[in-house]
Amino acid sequence: MPERSKSFVDFHIAGFKHWDGIFMLSSLKVGQKLELRAEFDNPMDPDAVAIYLEGAKLGYIPREYNSVIAQLMYFGHEDVFEAFVLGVDPEAEPWKQVRVGVRVRDVRG
Repeated sequence: MPERSKSFVDFHIAGFKHWDGIFMLSSLKVGQKLELRAEFDNPMDPDAVAIYLEGAKLGYIPREYNSVIAQLMYFGHEDVFEAFVLGVDPEAEPWKQVRVGVRVRDVRG
């Protein structure tokens, strides 16, 4: 039987202190699912992928990891990825407070 998902990448959220992340810190729990949204028209990075929790933008997938995810999302494969909270450290510097994991779902039955 195939595994249901494979770890693809993990990272700290880019721009966490500049968006709603800092306000959502107390709501974040290890294992919590997050939403990924490609930003087709982002003027700073055409491959930008934002990370959301309950409608609040937490920040972005760091630029060095976003290209493959963005390209697949642009072609309609948003459902291939699962993002979730790997770790929360309120005492860390803001850019290291939340660690996120992205998995590739195995869509085989």
